[in-house]
Order: sequence, then structure tokens, then C-alpha cells
Amino acid sequence: MAVAAPGAWRALQAGRARLVAACRAWLGPGWRLSGSWAGRREGPAVWAGGPAQRRGYSSEAKTEDELRVRHLEEEDRGIVVLGINRAYGKNSLSKNLIKMLSKAVDALKSDKKVRTIIIRSEVPGIFCAGADLKERAKMHSSEVGPFVSKIRAVINDIGGTQRLPRAIGMSLAKELIFSARVLDGQEAKAVGLISHVLEQNQEGDAAYRKALGLAREFLPQGPVAMRVAKLAINQGMEVDLVTGLAIEEACYAQTIPTKDRLEGLLAFKEKRPPRYKGE
Repeated sequence: MAVAAPGAWRALQAGRARLVAACRAWLGPGWRLSGSWAGRREGPAVWAGGPAQRRGYSSEAKTEDELRVRHLEEEDRGIVVLGINRAYGKNSLSKNLIKMLSKAVDALKSDKKVRTIIIRSEVPGIFCAGADLKERAKMHSSEVGPFVSKIRAVINDIGGTQRLPRAIGMSLAKELIFSARVLDGQEAKAVGLISHVLEQNQEGDAAYRKALGLAREFLPQGPVAMRVAKLAINQGMEVDLVTGLAIEEACYAQTIPTKDRLEGLLAFKEKRPPRYKGE
């Protein structure tokens, strides 16, 4: 994840919400930002915190404009940008936004041309304020559980009490969750919650530019290899090392009969860039 500094983490708030208010509003509010959201796709998702290019915003926006899906073209073909545009709600997660995210994710999962997804804010100064607590306050208690489950289905890295201790250790995780402390970008990077902290640029999209740069690094890699590597990492982190190595071996075995593996070997022999097709 890339965050524009200084103070960008405060703007993100729920940020990688394995942390901070991780359990206080959706079990407490919290949203963990990760590089592995698009679970069934070949490549990763890259989260770009911080504002997009500045422009005028009304106090409210049409609900159909709350999520903007943009397929990049030419040399960036295969990268899809999901722009969250709910300025009046500080990009908080409402029923409508989750519905739109779910629809977009389902469509992207079945699109084999999509290699990497970038999640960004199109609202200056904020990424996501977590749950829409004004809407949540109006929900009947029977609605809350299913709504949280829907959020988990769309953003499958939510789970502050479970994922945060795995990332930074139990002691520090308890400290952050119990105190609901908000970390700035440098602090979040120091404890391993984000990968990059950047100085903001004049356009206000430093984090997005970094995310786009990472996505461009991912594009040339083999889709099959990316898919199984992601599976091996995600599954391996949940088990002991011996079992994890067995998972890795099983994942590698899936690449052996593929055309992409042979193409990679041939390209190395011929000293040229490989031309992977995901086959």
C-alpha cells in the first residue's frame, strides 16, 4: 500500500483497518488495506491512499457516481482503477457503495484481461472514513450482521482482531485496538502496516502514482505464476512452515504443464522479454 505523507494516515483513518478503530464501529470501525484483495484474480490489488487531483465537489453526489471504474489502455492495459467518490460521506462505506463495489468486483473477477486493480480516492484529503455510522445508526440490529458479512465478502481482508496480531504481534495489536489510536504514515510504516510513505506532489496524487508504478511492474509477469504465488502466500501464512512449503510445492506443480512456463524458459534462452498469455 502507498500513502502520501505527511499526515496522510490520519486522512485515511480506518486505513489498513486491521488497526486503529478496527473493532469499534463495525465490530468497531476499521478497514484493512491490503495488496491481496482481489482474491481470485491473477494479480494483486494496490491501494492508493490520499486524494486525487483536486476539483470541485458538491455536498452530495449521485449514488451512481460513488464508484468510478476505469480500465486503463495502451501500455497500462490490464490495470483497472476503482475510484471512490463519496465526498459528502468522506468515502465511508454505505449500503450503496458496498453494493457497487460488489458488482464491480464480481465483474472484474470474471475478466481474464484484468491483471491488477488499484483502489483510490477521488476525494481530496481523505481515503475512507470506515463504516457509514450515520447509516448504521438507522439500521435495525438484525440488519447489521448481514451488512458486515457483505462487507467481508467484498473486502476479504477485514478482521482487525485476527489479522492485526498476525501482522504486528499480539502485544502491539492489543495496544492499538484497545486504545483506538490513529497512526500517521511514518508510524504505520514502522510497524509494518503499509509499504510506502510518500511526500505529496502538487497534483495531490502521489500515492496513486506510486500504486500505478507498482501495477506497471506487475503487468509483465506471468498471470499463472502470479495467481499461484498469491495463493501460496495467502494460504501459507495461515499454517506452519512445513505445511506452507507443501502448499508452495503444490502451487508450483500447477505451473509445470503451462505454456507460460515454457515461454519463460524460452525467453530466457533467447535473451528476450517473455510474452505470457496466461495459458
